[in-house]
Amino acid sequence: MSTAGHVESVVTDPKLIGERRGQIVRAAVKLFSEEGYYTTTIQQIAREAGVSTGLIYQYFGDKDDVLFLSLKLVLETYEHEIPPRLEGIEHPVDRLCMALWAYCTIVDGLREATILAYRSTQSLRADRRALVKEDEARTNRLIEACLHACVAGGYMRKVNEYLLAYQTVMFAHAWALKNWAFRDKYSLAKYVAEGIALLVEPFLTARGRAALDNMKRRTGNFSHEARDALRKPRAAPRSGSAGANK
Repeated sequence: MSTAGHVESVVTDPKLIGERRGQIVRAAVKLFSEEGYYTTTIQQIAREAGVSTGLIYQYFGDKDDVLFLSLKLVLETYEHEIPPRLEGIEHPVDRLCMALWAYCTIVDGLREATILAYRSTQSLRADRRALVKEDEARTNRLIEACLHACVAGGYMRKVNEYLLAYQTVMFAHAWALKNWAFRDKYSLAKYVAEGIALLVEPFLTARGRAALDNMKRRTGNFSHEARDALRKPRAAPRSGSAGANK
């Protein structure tokens, strides 16, 4: 008996499976997000992907398989792409801000898929919904770990790390869900800066605020490539500086 996460394929070549499924999933994400899961047919997905209906059934058993892999695509992208963007960034405040920045930029590239995840997760069968929720929870735990490091290091006062992690995730997702409202008011960089002002800055200690000010100077408040700026070694605090001993 196949497991909930297994999707049957008539084709056995892993490389071909990956290529074809990617092609079909990209088409499905577009249609599911625009037309809705229940309205979209396999025939429409085939036309959008430029393949035959029969070919889709060589790589997927049914439409639930297509939706499941579509949702897995977006959630696994969050999970796999955020950690590499934190590599080489050691300061807890830098890591937290970078995690939010990375999450928002990934969402920016996956706006349709992010919307799909909100609209259509409930359309999956129950065992697959559980898998999708666990995928999301793993990314949330990454954000929670960044928050915990800030609290443990004395850069942030004690907060409900679990709830604040969810608020941070919701803020990142909102860039896709409410992009129609935000795109004329904010650049992505400005949106991230406002998110830090709302979700990070109010909870910082004096020591944390000094670290955040340092980060803003180094990144131009996210006006240029923040990752490279944050990977550069921080300057040692000056003796007697206000932020060094608090």
